[in-house]
This record gives sequence, C-alpha cells and structure tokens, in this order.
Amino acid sequence: MGQFLHRYVLPNLGLKLISLALAVGLWLAVAREPIAEVAVDVPIEFRDLPQNLEISSESIPKAQIRLRGPEREVHRLEPADVYAEIELEGLKPGERSFDLTSRQIHKPTGLQVVQVVPSEIHLSFDVRLTRDVPVQPRVVGTFAEGYQISKVWTDPASVTITGPKKRVEAVESATVDPVDVSGAMGRATWVRHAYVSDPLVQVSSSDPVRVTVLMEKVAAGGQH
Repeated sequence: MGQFLHRYVLPNLGLKLISLALAVGLWLAVAREPIAEVAVDVPIEFRDLPQNLEISSESIPKAQIRLRGPEREVHRLEPADVYAEIELEGLKPGERSFDLTSRQIHKPTGLQVVQVVPSEIHLSFDVRLTRDVPVQPRVVGTFAEGYQISKVWTDPASVTITGPKKRVEAVESATVDPVDVSGAMGRATWVRHAYVSDPLVQVSSSDPVRVTVLMEKVAAGGQH
C-alpha cells in the first residue's frame, strides 16, 4: 500500500488536490443551477426526398418539442437551434406514416428532449408532373358608353405548371388577377402574374403575363 501511495498518489499531490477541488466545485455549481423547461414549435425538415416525388398532403404539421436543461442554456436557445428531421430516401408514391421521436430532433447538446408532439405524422406522396395549361384572363369593370369587348388575349397564352401528378392533372387553366376595363376605349394592356388556386401546384415561371383587351364601338342599334 505504501508503495502504491508513493508511486501514484504522492507525486504532484498539490496539483492533484487543486484539480480535484476545481472538479468538485464545477460539479456543485452545475448541480445547483436551476433546471428549466421550454416548449418550442419547430418545422419538420424532409431530407433526401427523391427528385421525382412531391409531397401531396395539403398541410404539414409543425412539431412541438419540450426541452429541459440548465436555465442558462434554455434562455440562450434560438428558434433555429431546434428542428425535426425525417429521412425520405428511397420513398415511393403513396401514403406513409413516420414516427417522430427524440432521435429525429436536432438540438443543443446541453438540452434534453422531454416530449415530441405529435409522435407520428401521416403524409401522402405523388409523382411530380409538369405540363402546360392555358392562361384564363379575367375582365371586370363598367364599359365606356357605346363600347364593348371585341377580343381578350394573353401573352404568353399558356404557362408551365408543376406539382403532384393528380393535382396537376386536375388543373384546367391558370388565371391572373382581374383587369379593370372601366372607361377603356380601343386597345389596352395590363401586366399580371399567373397563378393556380391549388397551393400544391406552382407556376414554373415568374415572368409576368400581359393581358390585352380590345374594345370596339357598338354599332348603331346594337346592345352593350
């Protein structure tokens, strides 16, 4: 025993005692620190979604994560520090349920995940489809006295849309915000942006659409 003390304990004994005191002091400081808990609503990120697939569910829930840890770490927490992530590699079209557990939660090291709500999410996936649809202009307003619409056209006449296959197939046309022809005589052009009412279907191009309306004078005895 004496040989053990002489060889392993007594050398640099002062430094060892100082290190032990610091370690104990640090542990006591951490042990006495108040523990806090916080709930944060975070987005669910989807990783490695196959390029030919689209999420066809209309709404994607957020996750509420309850975290617990040292009070100073909780107060230091930023919204971007926490998010949920689901792996989609190799996914096929159809409906799929995913467990949402602490393993899918990215968070600062000093905090513990206490609860994840919901614990499961259900999503639908469909093949991505791209196709062209005509642009349907909308005209409103009160015609100038003695005038009527002769012709309305758009440039371009069609736009490209993309999204989940079944949703894209159901779209008959894109539309634009209405143009007001009140008081217009002759030819007039308005610039609008085309859109589709289905939130899961996007117009591929951000270029504006030019809506041109040609007004003509009503022949004598004609009606508006």
